[in-house]
Amino acid sequence: MAHVLNKELAGLMGRVERLRERLSSLDPAALAARAGARYLAGIAGGGDIRFAVWGREIAVGVPGFVARDAATGAKSGPGTQALAAYYLHTTDGSPTEGRWIPFSELPDGAFYFRAFQGYTGDLLVRAFGADLDGLARAAERRGGRREADGDLSYSFFALPRVPILLVCWRGDEEFPPSARLLFDASAGRHLPTDVCAVLGSTLTRRLVEANDAGPAGGNGEAALSGAAG
Repeated sequence: MAHVLNKELAGLMGRVERLRERLSSLDPAALAARAGARYLAGIAGGGDIRFAVWGREIAVGVPGFVARDAATGAKSGPGTQALAAYYLHTTDGSPTEGRWIPFSELPDGAFYFRAFQGYTGDLLVRAFGADLDGLARAAERRGGRREADGDLSYSFFALPRVPILLVCWRGDEEFPPSARLLFDASAGRHLPTDVCAVLGSTLTRRLVEANDAGPAGGNGEAALSGAAG
């Protein structure tokens, strides 16, 4: 098992290195602008591209494009390294549209929607049931903003241009409780669809963990080994 995980991690970081090579040939100030980030130029060349991942700021060094926690300087884990590289490489700077769509409407998302719903919305229903008060507390611990959709809804910014909406319905005698994760209609212009799937899985795990009254914060490291190169 450890051998398989190490092999997947090596493959992931190989793809990240290729993305970093492509990013190194681009103007970092322009990259930061497209990403909705800040570029802090260094005195002796280079600098940092800074933006928040799940509400916690990271600093992506230029020219190496290695992500670190902006507050502590600690090197980010593989999931955040990959997410930062894919985001900077993919985003075209489009603003959010303010229109929520299901995962199935992302590019090629229809093929994977059933699986996505299984490890996101359905998993949240198994974890919380009809306890929407408990889910609300978990969402607030994870920095969610209350919205008006469904019986309960919260929005989260995974990245500066990538919000996600959690919508829940309490259920009744005819229909069981249900939950769905939705994306802004612009999401496909900022990340590949399979990386959006990882964000959904990460948010789900963060909420389930918060149900155990775990501390807020952290970037929600996730396995991106299945993401496209």
